[in-house]
Amino acid sequence: MKKSLFAMAAILGLALTSCSSDDNNKSDDNKSTFVLKADDLKGEIKDGTVTLDASQTYLLTGPLLVKGGATLVIPAGTTIKASATIDPNALYIAVERNAKININGTSAKPVVMTSAKAIPTEGSWGGLIIAGNAKVNTGDNGTSEVGGLSYGGTNNADSSGNINFLKISYTGSKFSPTKEYNGISFFGVGSGTVVSDIYTFESGDDGIEFFGGAVNASNLVIVNSYDDSLDFADGWQGTATNVYIKGVSKAAIEGSNNEKNPGEATPVTTAKLVNFSIIKGGATFIADEKTINYKDGGGKQAYTNFYVDNDMPAALIKISSTDNAAAKNITDGFFTIVNYNIGAAITNLTGPKLSGTVGVATGAGAGAELPTWATWTK
Repeated sequence: MKKSLFAMAAILGLALTSCSSDDNNKSDDNKSTFVLKADDLKGEIKDGTVTLDASQTYLLTGPLLVKGGATLVIPAGTTIKASATIDPNALYIAVERNAKININGTSAKPVVMTSAKAIPTEGSWGGLIIAGNAKVNTGDNGTSEVGGLSYGGTNNADSSGNINFLKISYTGSKFSPTKEYNGISFFGVGSGTVVSDIYTFESGDDGIEFFGGAVNASNLVIVNSYDDSLDFADGWQGTATNVYIKGVSKAAIEGSNNEKNPGEATPVTTAKLVNFSIIKGGATFIADEKTINYKDGGGKQAYTNFYVDNDMPAALIKISSTDNAAAKNITDGFFTIVNYNIGAAITNLTGPKLSGTVGVATGAGAGAELPTWATWTK
């Protein structure tokens, strides 16, 4: 009997040990081998989930790359500052295809990405780059112009995580005369990615740019961009809703289809742009590529509830005289604006097909004034 009891106890102990081991393995499934250092944030997150600590201020000292299969979580209230002394082109955060970034800010506690310089300026660091598996019309395996990430594919529903309530400022360092970082660059990012409530400030290049993909975005405040404010190209199939743009250097919106094959590349850029307010800003901002730069074929662009302040240039759009594909798309009615309020100083409205209610559109919510949904950016 004692032998039987001992045997039963041994079996029970082995079973408990086995269960305990399994539980530990399960709890370790999301652990990462990445070593997180608040004062030296850089390197490759190759596996598992890395979660930052909102009570820390992180110093970005080199590229931070989230590799395929890994996840970076940034809780509400977290601040990341790019080094004041390291080459700005080496300071960026990049998310590969099949990786995820979850930026979980709130209106009361946004996530902040900025420069550590005492007096920061545009171009003080790179920015945020996200690559996905969604369709682009430049090929299924492109390479991002900065960061060197592969992007594109066939999954328009792909998810790269979420971005909610992010303030990102002083980005856009110049990699070369023709290659600059944006505030945020979306390369082939899919519609499964949730993007809302972003504030970009003082970007050396574009504030936000979509290179193909099908991601949608809402509640965007883009202030002081030194190239275009919002840019989309390469077959983007998305909707941007509630967009407030101020401080326009080139174009408030640059929308194109494909630089090398503007009239035939597919999928054709198909952009829905809803509730937009556009204000040129102070004298340093000249908007010399107009309110909308419709280029490289332009694709299909449909605007609804469009407010343009009186300080923008007299011509509403810029279009190259040699861009035959763009001219054809305009003739075919693929460039439309429904319900608009365009300042009286803007006297040349040639280009888009205009319809709907005139003079009462409120744009992003309050015409030239910052809308109530964006008060968290102050």
